[in-house]
Amino acid sequence: MLRYRDYFPLAADTQANAGLGRSIPLSDALPLGILVTDQDGKCLYSNIAYQKLCGWTGDELIGSHWSAVIHPQDHERTVRHWDAAVLGHKSFVCEARLKSASGKVIWTRRNAALLTDDMPGEGYVHTIEDISTYKAHEKARRKAEEQLFEEKERARVTLDSIGDAVLCTDIDGQVSYMNVVAETLTGFSRLEAIGRPLSEVFHVVDATSHEPTTDLARRAIQTDSIVALEANALLVARDGTELAIEDSAAPIHNRFGVVVGAVIVFHDARFSRETTDRMEHLAQHDELTGLHNRNAFYERFDQSLALARRHGKQMALLFIDLDNFKSINDVLGHNSGDIILSVLAGKLKSCVRAADTVCRYGGDEFVVLLGEIAQPDHAHAVADKIREAAALPMIIGGHEVMLQLSIGVSVYPENGETADELLKKADMAMYRVKILNRRPVAEDLVSAPGSLQRQT
Repeated sequence: MLRYRDYFPLAADTQANAGLGRSIPLSDALPLGILVTDQDGKCLYSNIAYQKLCGWTGDELIGSHWSAVIHPQDHERTVRHWDAAVLGHKSFVCEARLKSASGKVIWTRRNAALLTDDMPGEGYVHTIEDISTYKAHEKARRKAEEQLFEEKERARVTLDSIGDAVLCTDIDGQVSYMNVVAETLTGFSRLEAIGRPLSEVFHVVDATSHEPTTDLARRAIQTDSIVALEANALLVARDGTELAIEDSAAPIHNRFGVVVGAVIVFHDARFSRETTDRMEHLAQHDELTGLHNRNAFYERFDQSLALARRHGKQMALLFIDLDNFKSINDVLGHNSGDIILSVLAGKLKSCVRAADTVCRYGGDEFVVLLGEIAQPDHAHAVADKIREAAALPMIIGGHEVMLQLSIGVSVYPENGETADELLKKADMAMYRVKILNRRPVAEDLVSAPGSLQRQT
C-alpha cells in the first residue's frame, strides 16, 4: 500500500534526503505539478513538474508561500478563496494565472487537500495542472459565441428595419421567427406566434373565393426551391382585416445543406403599387411643377421626330426663360418663387395642345415641343400666346406679380434634325430676344395690390 512518504519523501522524512541520490520519488515521475505545504501554506516539497512550471528550483521554493507564484492580478482573489477553504476545512479548487520566474504567464488549475498522514502537523498537498491550452480554446469559444450573438443581433436589427414582413418556420411548419413588420400585418406578436402552426398566424385566402391558399412554406420545403404566392391573395389578419399581399417563400438550409424550414417574405401590395407609380412618375416629371423633365423631353422628342418624318410634317421647339427671376426671388422669397414657377407651368400647359410636351428644362428655363405643325408661324403664334398668358398679373404673397418671358423658336427640319441642334438654335434665338428687349427689374414685375401698370 502506497503512502504519502512514497510520493513525497522529502516532506515525510528529512532523513530521506540522503537517499534521494539512489532513488527517484514517484511524484517526480508524474506530469502533474505537485506541491506540499505546511498548515501556513509554506512549501515543504515540490516535484520536478511543478518546478518546471513555475521556473524555480526545489531549494528556491522551500519555505516560500505557495501563492508567491500567482499572477499579481489574480493574487488577491486566489488567496481570499484559499483562506475561506482553510477556515472551513474544505478542499481548495481554483483557476488562476501563474507567473513563472521567466515572466511567462500560464493558466493553472490548483487543487489542495488536507494531509495528516504521519505529518508533523497539518499540511496540504497541491496538484497544479497547466490549463493554458484549455483557456485558449475557451477564449476562442467565447469569442465565437460573441461573434455569433453579434451576427444574430445584427440580423435581427436588419430584419426589423426592412420594409418587408419576414416570417420563418421550422421543418414541421411551426413559426420560429417573425420581424416587426410581420407582427404589424398579421396582428400577432412575436411571442404569441412562435411555436404556433403557420396557418394560424399567416392565414392567406384567395381574394375571389376566400378559400385558403396552399401552404407556401410547405411547398418551398418539399420542392427545395423558391415559391411565389399566387396572384390575387389576401392576408386575413388576427382582427379579421383583409390585406392584399405579394410574397414568396424559400427553403432554409443548415450548414450541411439539409432543409430545416422555410422563410416567407411578404408586403402590402397597395404600398408596392403606390410606390412603383410614384417612382415611375418622378422618373419622368419635375417634382415641383409636375411638368415633364429632361429625360422625358428627349423621349417625347424622339417619338415626335419619328411621326414628323413619317408624315412629312414640321415640328418646333420653344426655349423659354423667365426674365429676372432671381430678382423676383430676392424680393418675394424662394417659397413665392416656387409658387410662381408652378403657376407658370399651368399657364404653359394651357397654351398648347394635349399632344404637345411642356418640359421644365432647369431652374427658370422651360422647353415646349410642338409636334407636327403646318408652318413655322404656328410656333411663333404659340410663343405670343404664352407671353400674353404669362403677362397676366397674379397675386403672390400679397403682391401683384407680372411675368415677362424671353422665348426663342427653332423649327425642324429648317434649323436642325436632332434635339441638341434644335435646342441650341432655340437657345440662341432666346438670347437674341433677351438682348433686344429691355431687361426688367424686380420693381417692374412686382407691385403692391392695385398697382398693375407696367412701365415700358
